[in-house]
Amino acid sequence: MDKFKSRARALRDSQTSAEARLWQALRNRRLARWKFRRQHPIDRFVVDFVSLDGKLVVEVDGMTHSSPSEVKRDKTRSRVLEACGFLVVRVSNTDVYENLEGVLELIEGTLRLD
Repeated sequence: MDKFKSRARALRDSQTSAEARLWQALRNRRLARWKFRRQHPIDRFVVDFVSLDGKLVVEVDGMTHSSPSEVKRDKTRSRVLEACGFLVVRVSNTDVYENLEGVLELIEGTLRLD
């Protein structure tokens, strides 16, 4: 598990600007008091954001996630995370930049359903 922890640390240090923007809105229980972690290892993956109590993973996807191979990889990744008991929500970089409030409403609404 050490390799996943070091990978998570490296990803935190090199987060995208969209991830940084969303993290500012999620950190320190800013979203309806839900606790989120960023770049957190789950199974064999490091997820962008997770609320362990809410059993919710939030993935921020850039343009590279639109190729057929990446779409297939993301589906596999989501299935593994769902098998671990998490709901996976995917948002695009564009959504984070242009509609952050909408992204936060989606996340909060998904958390409240459980």
